[in-house]
Amino acid sequence: MSPTGSRTRKNEAVVWNDTLLVKECLAGSEEAWSLLIDKYKALIYSIPVKYGLSPQEAADVFQATCTELLVRLPELREPRALPKWLMQVAHHECYRLKRQSRRVVSRDSDEDLVQQTQEEQMLRGAMAALTPQCRRLVELLFYEVPARPYAEVAKELGLAVGSIGFTRQRCIERLRRQLEDLGFSDARNP
Repeated sequence: MSPTGSRTRKNEAVVWNDTLLVKECLAGSEEAWSLLIDKYKALIYSIPVKYGLSPQEAADVFQATCTELLVRLPELREPRALPKWLMQVAHHECYRLKRQSRRVVSRDSDEDLVQQTQEEQMLRGAMAALTPQCRRLVELLFYEVPARPYAEVAKELGLAVGSIGFTRQRCIERLRRQLEDLGFSDARNP
């Protein structure tokens, strides 16, 4: 279904926000469930990785979080709170697994992990809101190790080498504004 509730043609792009996804999931749409899980799987899996859990334990956390989502979704009052709720469920499940296996986790490190996960989710959201060219430029310059030379970046993006610096600055400024809109505040840079 489309965001307006009508069927779409196969080639027509559909934008699914969390409010629509939750509504359609509650209405029994398998497509919406699939899209919802796909949208948040990286977020959910990132949490057990931060706790240092094994791949099997991470899969268990993912399954437990998705099961909790299935059971508790009708109780969700604000669909925009879904990412934070998923993070909390996954963090609690990780903490439970660590405690079960008698690995000690301090509450301070637990809170730091929650904060870090929230910031990473904001970054993923801000990156998704960038234009495809800006998103790719940021990925090429900041996500690859080692970073690619400007000449390679320019060639891949079809830009002049001399325009990469200006374009990079413009894209970073857009990313910064997106992060601010999402509520990210860098305490080190007030």
